[in-house]
Amino acid sequence: MRPLHPIDFIFLSLEKRQQPMHVGGLFLFQIPKNSPSTFIQDLVADIRNSKCKPIAPFNNKIDGLFWDEDEDFDLDHHFRHIALPHPGRIRELLVYISQEHGTLIDRAKPLWTCTIIEGIEGNRFAMYFKIHHAMVDGVASMRLMEKSFAKDPNIHSIVPPWCIEKRRPPHEKKNPILRLSEKLNHLKQQMNIVPGIYHELTQVVHDRRHDPDYVSSFQAPASILNQRVSASRRFAAQSFSLNRFRHIAKVLDITLNDVILSVCSGALREYLLSLNSLPEKPLIAMVPTSIRSDDSDTSNRITMILANLATHISDPIERAKIISRSVSSSKARFKRMTQEQILGYSAFVYAAAGLNIISGLRPKHQAFNLVISNVPGPREPLYWNGAKLEALYPASVVFDGQALNITLTSYLDKLEVGIVACRNTLPKVQSLLMLLEQEIQRYEQSIGIKPVTQDESHHQPHLKQVG
Repeated sequence: MRPLHPIDFIFLSLEKRQQPMHVGGLFLFQIPKNSPSTFIQDLVADIRNSKCKPIAPFNNKIDGLFWDEDEDFDLDHHFRHIALPHPGRIRELLVYISQEHGTLIDRAKPLWTCTIIEGIEGNRFAMYFKIHHAMVDGVASMRLMEKSFAKDPNIHSIVPPWCIEKRRPPHEKKNPILRLSEKLNHLKQQMNIVPGIYHELTQVVHDRRHDPDYVSSFQAPASILNQRVSASRRFAAQSFSLNRFRHIAKVLDITLNDVILSVCSGALREYLLSLNSLPEKPLIAMVPTSIRSDDSDTSNRITMILANLATHISDPIERAKIISRSVSSSKARFKRMTQEQILGYSAFVYAAAGLNIISGLRPKHQAFNLVISNVPGPREPLYWNGAKLEALYPASVVFDGQALNITLTSYLDKLEVGIVACRNTLPKVQSLLMLLEQEIQRYEQSIGIKPVTQDESHHQPHLKQVG
């Protein structure tokens, strides 16, 4: 049993029918050559017949303000197997993901599901995995999934993600007195971080007055991105060459993440211009940032950086410099704090924004306009029962006042982009994929190199359809 962190509680509190608060991933596999026609059926059967017991967090359910082990775990509730309707195009796949990503997870059970999807063109199959954001953050979910895959295509053992064993002390039931002691110690730890948080809050007052690159939670402009959402979702995805981003970062002497934000900024600027809806003031992005100092794979260990996207600036180079300075200003603040202080500070600073989202009292006043998240992924090719992982596309959350989410993850030499939007709020969101490519080319032209077109980058599959 472990207590809910304030950030976990916020994610649970935000959830309602039209805004599920789970993160997901679409994993696309190539079936090995000369495999039997029953390859997928055999894989599913082996998983269902496995005697392994789920480990944390997959066996954890909500018990008041704590996570506790589910003594009545039922795999059939979490694991599904479906086939796409013929002809099994990427379009049909993303239609299904769009629909599934908009459905709630049953809170009476551990908050995750896993679906094996067969019948995909090109002798492929997929796995769609979703897990509640209260259980894990993006980095943790990526680590959990990686551990179930192999780096050797000749390894054919099937290890479900929820059964990856890790070193931990033997389980023992703790008496009530010991449990109470642990709870009191947790409360004591929370109180000890208060002085450091108070110091940073006073520093914020100074920064708002004197630091031109400081971004407050009160300066995001009203935009069409910040409307109430319905329960209907739209999912779009595509792969881009990671080396193109790295080259731009090297020439401009900024970080890879700065370039990613800059490219997203330019694409958003063009998208809103096409709708005659570009605000005069710059859009503000909330950028989740991992503060993990270990290889843990549970809970939420993230904070939020507010980045000035400089969408009011047409010149891409100038826009990139503003974004870089904005992000650097926020990172400097967190370097002065411990992990627990950062988490406490974030929960306090963004509490008002969370309450506003929950209550809807001030729908036109949002702390940020959208979420842009970059999650580091595997650097080596991965395999599952001998099937090569071709691509993995993240799918995150949208909620009232935040109708668009752009999440990216790296895999091998690719940058995998997953866009989630409210279908009823934002039109033609699939065009953002094309606009991202155009913006990459604009940066390449600005720094004096020959643009590499998406067709020349030889990264398949290019998922351009949306559900």
